[in-house]
Amino acid sequence: MSSSAMDWLRQLLHPEACPARTGSLDSRHAGDVAALHGHGGFARGWEPGECAALLADASVAADGVFTGHASRPAGFVMSRRAADEAEILSIVIAPAHRGNRLAANLMSAHLSRLAGRGVGQVFLEVEEGNIAAERLYRHLGFREVGRRKGYYPKPDGSRTTAVAMRLDLA
Repeated sequence: MSSSAMDWLRQLLHPEACPARTGSLDSRHAGDVAALHGHGGFARGWEPGECAALLADASVAADGVFTGHASRPAGFVMSRRAADEAEILSIVIAPAHRGNRLAANLMSAHLSRLAGRGVGQVFLEVEEGNIAAERLYRHLGFREVGRRKGYYPKPDGSRTTAVAMRLDLA
C-alpha cells in the first residue's frame, strides 16, 4: 500500500490524527458557538440567538477550528471590526481539545484574515491570572496596554481585573 493510501487509512480510522483546519463561521453555527462559549468559564454565556445576531453582523468576523472530519467546530474566535481596528470578542476551545495548539492555529488564521481585510490593530481583554491565554497572546505578539480593575464578574459575585492587550498588524 502506498504511503498516501496509508495516511488516508490512518486518518479514516483515527480522525483525531487529521490535521486541524480553520474556516469562517456564519449564523448556521450559532448553536455550536453558544455551546462552546458555555465551556469558556464566563460568568454569563451567550444564547444561540445572540450568537446568530453576532454572526450575521457584517462588522463581525468569526472563525472556527475543526478537527478530524468533524463538521462542528472544536473552537471559535470572534472579533468585531471598526474602521482599521478590531476587538476580539471571545475565543474558546472545547475542553477536550485544549492543550494541542488549536487556539494558536485558530488565532493565527483569524489574525491573518483580519490583516487581509485592512485591520491594523487588534485589541482584546483577558482575565488576569488566565496564564494559558496570556501566554498565547504574548506568543502571538500582543502586548499589555492597560488594566481594568473589577471588570470581569465571577460566578461567586466577586470581580477580577481585565488585562487589555494590543497587537499591531500593520
